Amino acid sequence: MLGSLQFLVLAALAVVVLVVQAVAFVDAARRPANAYVSEGKLKKNIWLIILGVAAVIGFLGLPPAMMTSTSFFNVIAVAPAIIYWVDVRPKIQPYGTGGGRRPQGPTGGW
Repeated sequence: MLGSLQFLVLAALAVVVLVVQAVAFVDAARRPANAYVSEGKLKKNIWLIILGVAAVIGFLGLPPAMMTSTSFFNVIAVAPAIIYWVDVRPKIQPYGTGGGRRPQGPTGGW
């Protein structure tokens, strides 16, 4: 019983780690490239590679692979996502997502 409970806890943690990594990757991809350079961070492409590799390692840490040493790499692979969320994202967030343009000037009926 203890073994199956431990497996469920590790599986849940592996899924949470993978979600954190995937959301960080998507958020980094949506941000404009000039935001990274303007704030003195690594270039956008570098961050996408780092977060992408971390997400792949996180995916490899999902069950049934968790019974191997891959789950150890899963713990290490969450570090880039945490660094992105804590250090990079707060700096580049004011630059927006680089998506659709807002209308300039006053809007509404006259």
